[in-house]
Amino acid sequence: MTIISDTTITRLLAIATLGIASFALAGCSLLPGGNANSSSGSGTTTGDEASDVFSIRIGDCLNDGDASGEVSTVPIVSCDEPHDSEAYDSGNLDDGSFPGDDAVKQAAEQLCGPSFTAFIGLSYDESAYDYSYYFPTENSWSAGDREVMCVAYADDLSKVTGTLQNINK
Repeated sequence: MTIISDTTITRLLAIATLGIASFALAGCSLLPGGNANSSSGSGTTTGDEASDVFSIRIGDCLNDGDASGEVSTVPIVSCDEPHDSEAYDSGNLDDGSFPGDDAVKQAAEQLCGPSFTAFIGLSYDESAYDYSYYFPTENSWSAGDREVMCVAYADDLSKVTGTLQNINK
């Protein structure tokens, strides 16, 4: 999957500094992107221990501030610990041939933008938070990856503690 910021190029570059990892068969790119299964947000690992990017669930909190490019692992932490972002929505793209990076990113924007407002409690323009997403790459698509995972994070890229759900900021 790939994660892309939905705002300025500066935000895009900030997100891109999140870190580069390779995935043996397929990885996701980091831009905005997630998994359709829900979780409590407790996370499956702590600290710097990284989990497979495909194990991210809605409600998981991530220390992915240094991830960029094609990503195979990302640290999932308890939302009670300082973290970079929180997964808040996901969806699967239609089967078929890989539609191309631009089409995948457009679909991710259509998913993550509207659900951002419902998750944060304010419109994107009013909020002090931003979003990005993990999305399928051509390589991960060929391995069956169709998921986009949306993540929210602080505009100033600072770490947050606790869930961002209904934060209304």
